[in-house]
Amino acid sequence: MSDSACIVIDEIPLLRDICGPNDYNLRVMERLVGCKIYTKGNELVVDNANENTRAVFFTMIQELTEAIREGIPPNPELISAIHASVMASQKPEYTQTQTCAELFTESAIQVPGAFEKIFPRSINQAHYIKALAEYDITFATGPAGTGKTFLAVAWALREVLSKTRKKLVLTRPVVEAGESLGFLPGDLTQKISPYLRPLYDAMEAIIPFETIQRLEETHVIEIAPLAYMRGRSLNNCIVILDEAQNTTREQMKMFLTRLGQHSKAIVTGDLTQIDLPKKSDSGLSHALSVIASIPEIYVSRFDGKDVVRNPLIKKIIEAYESEPY
Repeated sequence: MSDSACIVIDEIPLLRDICGPNDYNLRVMERLVGCKIYTKGNELVVDNANENTRAVFFTMIQELTEAIREGIPPNPELISAIHASVMASQKPEYTQTQTCAELFTESAIQVPGAFEKIFPRSINQAHYIKALAEYDITFATGPAGTGKTFLAVAWALREVLSKTRKKLVLTRPVVEAGESLGFLPGDLTQKISPYLRPLYDAMEAIIPFETIQRLEETHVIEIAPLAYMRGRSLNNCIVILDEAQNTTREQMKMFLTRLGQHSKAIVTGDLTQIDLPKKSDSGLSHALSVIASIPEIYVSRFDGKDVVRNPLIKKIIEAYESEPY
């Protein structure tokens, strides 16, 4: 038996996309499958005699090719997601009928007037986006850089810009991360804006600033401090509660019971970054243990493998996890 096997790629542009800049994608594949991968003319060669390893590699290339043809950027995150999907398909309990490329394409977010179409960059992100459409309340927990807030904002903008929902409400608890900012000048909106800056960063990465201004002026986007949510009934809107790990139990219960007709709530947070005096008081942590078993509520749990902001972020998270402080 030969120690290597190859796949012939007749289309040079396709081969170039698969390999990535300076064959970087091939190096990612090598790390994932555990053997050397290289090109020989228009062939992709896997240097391994193990039939299972070859089968995994061939399936990965097949799904990566499908994804590229669908317009999905062939980046390392996509390759890692495809590998995870292929490995999961080998487990007895596997029930997924879609290929990774189909899942990614189906869950892509097309925001009207956006700079570009937004694709998930991991399997968990794809399932998260699908859950946003299917569930009235969705929780997303995990470390920084996993896309939980960015994807929530993108999906919500699609809803309001396509006029499926009439309003996007942005809220978060006003808790400072280890330092006091003191008195902030201006009206209520100006006082709360610094705390909601991450949500605005996400919006500005998706649609032009002028569109955001227009949505604010017409009150399609509303800033609502969490403390001012009591007594409201939110109908026909999307409500995003960011930094939910810093809510108290009472605040979380109050927020979740504001949901009215034809509305959805998206709750995002990182349980490793609780800024409350007592971490055990976190409303997010409490809610996940109390109501997450309700079938109509979806919980997406991201981890270090889902970090897409910057590869270095993943290493930083792993370093902190291995050295508690």
